Amino acid sequence: MGFSFEEYGIVWFFKVFLTRYTYSELRFLGRIHFMGYKSGLRCTFEALNTNSMDILLKYFPELTEQQKSQFAQLQELYTEWNAKINVVSRKDIDSLFERHVLHSLGIAKIVLFKPGAKVMDVGTGGGFPGIPLAILFPETDFYLVDVIAKKIRVVNEVASALGLTNVKAEQKRAGTFDARFDFIVSRAVTNMPDFVKWVRKNSAKKSVHELSNGILYLKGGDLSEELAVFTNIIEHDLSTYFEESFFETKKVVYLPLKYKV
Repeated sequence: MGFSFEEYGIVWFFKVFLTRYTYSELRFLGRIHFMGYKSGLRCTFEALNTNSMDILLKYFPELTEQQKSQFAQLQELYTEWNAKINVVSRKDIDSLFERHVLHSLGIAKIVLFKPGAKVMDVGTGGGFPGIPLAILFPETDFYLVDVIAKKIRVVNEVASALGLTNVKAEQKRAGTFDARFDFIVSRAVTNMPDFVKWVRKNSAKKSVHELSNGILYLKGGDLSEELAVFTNIIEHDLSTYFEESFFETKKVVYLPLKYKV
């Protein structure tokens, strides 16, 4: 940051404020000042570390060297492509690892996809959560769909650059095809009741995981009203697994789906 706490912290505070405020005012301002100072310092620290491989290794320490290499390339790849085609919010691109990569991997805290399993990512956008999950589970097949062709182009380019042979991405609208999958994943593309209508017919009959086939949906906020129509839904708070403040209201919503002919 270019300065020391000793030089610009306590000494600076008293020099500036001691002759301007009453004792009670000084106590109040001092608390606000130091809270602000600490908050600023903490935020700066998080910004420097949450947008790097450090945050992934913190929660996924057993990544292989290949996975580390693939994850490490994501920042440059998405920064480059985002300048051409906006697939990540401009304000979020500098927090890619925390707000997009790690957020996507929250699903891996709920289920470990088995080799040969098939997962569909609906409304994938630039490839989230599909691309990070495909890196983490190289023996699982991922099918990423989105209605916007230019976003699918980015997904295919990123997957190709990373050498992800377990990813297939196509421009398609959910609900217009009958392929079957063990799990359907997504990041809040619509409300849950509508999403279920789109993908219910895409659930495979045979389950090969301890968790029954179904939907794993990344959502945030108070979902009580939206999910009230479901009796067998489970909300997993990501703050249970990740300590960063970004995840305080983030959840993985799991809904098992019965096979439908």
